[in-house]
Amino acid sequence: MKTRAACLLALLLAFLLPGCGYHTAGHAVQLPDNVKTIAIPAFKNETLTYRIEQMLTASVVREFTTRTHYRILNDPSEAADATLRGTVLSTTASPLTYDSATGRAASVLVVVSVKVTLTDRNGKVLYQNPAYLFREQYELSQDLPSFFEEDSPAFRRLSQDFARTLVSNILEGF
Repeated sequence: MKTRAACLLALLLAFLLPGCGYHTAGHAVQLPDNVKTIAIPAFKNETLTYRIEQMLTASVVREFTTRTHYRILNDPSEAADATLRGTVLSTTASPLTYDSATGRAASVLVVVSVKVTLTDRNGKVLYQNPAYLFREQYELSQDLPSFFEEDSPAFRRLSQDFARTLVSNILEGF
């Protein structure tokens, strides 16, 4: 009789106390319900790195398009419920390792700093991060006849990492 009562009590508690405080990461959308359309104009580039702002903007647009249900616009307008603006603050490329035989750089570390702000149509800040910092390294070819410039693919990989992180942070409210 006691085991039957204990089972009924356990079953009753299981139905009455279903929430344990855990949730699945990546599914908690923190943007207001009225945001259905997000404008993502081309990021500003305050560096000398050619087209880095275009790579970052395209990666963010692609990430929002593939991971969310929001409609994405290229230009801010009255049709947009929110606008995501970004500014590339700095880019640096520094030798990371050297070839001991030649003394030349063998690998390079690229660092990019970006500022982003997401505002609603009234100017209220929904999300901001004034100093995203992303790094990517790449190897330099030591064979001059088959030399291939690796910095563009490195910036592309960095742009994809940045976009994934930015969209996750916006959606999860970090």
